[in-house]
Amino acid sequence: MIEQRLRTPLCDLAGVRHPVVQTGMGWVAGPSLVSATAEAGGLGVLASATMTLEQLESAVREVKERTDRPFGVNLRADAGDAEQRVELLIREGVRVASFALAPSQRLIGKLKDAGVVVVPSVGARRHAEKVASWGADAVLVQGGEGGGHTGPVATTLLIPQVVDAVDVPVIAAGGFYDGRGLAAALCYGAAGVAMGTRFLLTSDSRVPDEVKRSYLDASVSGTVVTSKVDGLPHRMLRTPLTDAAERGGVLRRLPDALRRAVEFKSMTGMTWRELITDGLATRKAQDLPLHRVLLAANTPMLIKRALVDGRPEAGVLPAGQVVGMIDELPSCEQLIDGIITEATRTLGRVHHLT
Repeated sequence: MIEQRLRTPLCDLAGVRHPVVQTGMGWVAGPSLVSATAEAGGLGVLASATMTLEQLESAVREVKERTDRPFGVNLRADAGDAEQRVELLIREGVRVASFALAPSQRLIGKLKDAGVVVVPSVGARRHAEKVASWGADAVLVQGGEGGGHTGPVATTLLIPQVVDAVDVPVIAAGGFYDGRGLAAALCYGAAGVAMGTRFLLTSDSRVPDEVKRSYLDASVSGTVVTSKVDGLPHRMLRTPLTDAAERGGVLRRLPDALRRAVEFKSMTGMTWRELITDGLATRKAQDLPLHRVLLAANTPMLIKRALVDGRPEAGVLPAGQVVGMIDELPSCEQLIDGIITEATRTLGRVHHLT
């Protein structure tokens, strides 16, 4: 591990050595990747949306067995058992709670009272302003280049807009993969960067090698943003499956979505009542029509089919546009060391211009 450091408010807040965050990617960000990131000095974030409460408890304890460094857990604020998950994080002494959707002011307060750092993910200035006013410790802001569920505003526009609007540390996401990007984010006023696709493509990621090859072979124009898979704008690799989804209508896709909902229910052990309650909560939180809530059942199982089962032709591969800039699979330590070294060098060159 390198001795160089770029100390920012994110480092102090999360207790990490470097201002680099590995995002909570479903099916990808498990204990091995999270602990490898933490050991390398970054903030690893465990993905819990596809875990039962019992699985999450086991995963948190496994991370703690692998490393004594701080890490985070990504939660669904609209999950039916969100309260129990928050209590689990508090009980286990998890340092950071991140949220894909804005948590309630009450949940933020409960976590903060217990000393847990709260970092919601947002895609618009108004959302950042809202959660900051509720007491969030920092915000993770993803621009449109980012993978998975994403918005329409480019990172280069969104980050300075949010930095100017809130008084908490801003973590920049969407299009970052190297030290030059970290240097640029710091110049915009961010306190660090968060990366998903770049950490997925490391040797510490347990995504099957043949699936990683699909990512490495992609170009910067090889992704597509579509709402035809799960009803929300979702950036993923362009594949025959995404092309077919783009051509198909809602009625044609609903039967498949319902079948995958049954698969998800069986895998998680959820009751039908719990599954329906979660769906209704999602509908309310995101103001979605019913047919889009039904399509949402597509996402976890289609991603699992590709990223876990190793069948990219039969699933979907969330990916940021940055995928076209990546051609190697370093370890998390090599990746973070290289980012910090390059960022320090880049900022040094900028300093000499003044």
